[in-house]
Amino acid sequence: MWYVVIMDEESRKLLMEGARGFGHPLSEEAVEAFAVYLRELLKWNEKMNLTAIRTEREIVLKHFVDSLSLLPHLSEAETLLDMGSGAGFPGIPLKIVKPRLRIVLLDSVRKKVDFQRHILRTLSLSDIEAVHGRAQEQSIIEGLGKRFDVVVSRAFADLQVFLKLSLPFLRPCGKAIAMKGKVTDEVIQGFREDIKAPYVLEGIFRFVLPRTTLQRTLLVFRR
Repeated sequence: MWYVVIMDEESRKLLMEGARGFGHPLSEEAVEAFAVYLRELLKWNEKMNLTAIRTEREIVLKHFVDSLSLLPHLSEAETLLDMGSGAGFPGIPLKIVKPRLRIVLLDSVRKKVDFQRHILRTLSLSDIEAVHGRAQEQSIIEGLGKRFDVVVSRAFADLQVFLKLSLPFLRPCGKAIAMKGKVTDEVIQGFREDIKAPYVLEGIFRFVLPRTTLQRTLLVFRR
């Protein structure tokens, strides 16, 4: 499917550069899908507070490119749960780039789930579902439990809470990936000391968003 949507040329280059940096050059169709996503997010954000990030360049950089930072860690994954997905990050950008990845978006805010569903319909994305609810709800656990190779989130400040909530949804040997901003060595040492069974800290991956000094950190845990 092709779209006639204009994305600022600088934003387009930034998106393509970011994707290449994570090992996944974008097709023209994928770039146009991101342009549609961007347009709809900006339009909906005028009526409701989906994200505090409101400029085109910042959305491309801090939402789209940041979401794609997970790509190097999903080579073996077939299923992914995006817990606390907000306006669809990182799940929808990952689906655009990896169409065979089966994804569930989970969020407790109805208006955000409504927006996610709108984007999924608009882009005709299949094998991705937007679910309204909380990870700790028994009905959600019963419906989605033990289904996922990867659980990921940008929404949780408390790492232990994220790991605890992720556990019922992970298959054996699945990964829980916490997306963070800048994390100091002292904080990381604290993470190492606090990790409890059945998780092991598989890796810490730091990077800088392209053309910025904004530092990001991925903490990857293996069940």
